[in-house]
Amino acid sequence: MARAGTARDPRRRGEGAAGAGEGALKPGAAELDRLIHERIRLGIVSALAVNESLSFTELKALMKTTDGNLSVHARKLEEAQYLVCRKSFDGRVPRTEYRLTAAGRRALERYLEHMEALIKVTRNR
Repeated sequence: MARAGTARDPRRRGEGAAGAGEGALKPGAAELDRLIHERIRLGIVSALAVNESLSFTELKALMKTTDGNLSVHARKLEEAQYLVCRKSFDGRVPRTEYRLTAAGRRALERYLEHMEALIKVTRNR
């Protein structure tokens, strides 16, 4: 967590202070969800937010990443219960399918609200 007064803390210039003007960040809102903030994981969660489910192959193509990279990031999201993974077979071909959980959808909404607040504070300067 960033300390008050540091360059990474939005409260540095008073944006998070009590009584701050419209568009100010709320106290305690200074921390982004680091799990989602990483580019590949944000892409995975965002793609699943607008699709009921996506296969490993579909996500790999969307994210333009390697099998290993996608696997590591998907596993982190799965461990955080932001998505669920279902493995099955299509004939003899293995198929891995991902779905966003309710917790993952809430985490994405919080992340987007935080980013919108940061944008608003920045534009109101």
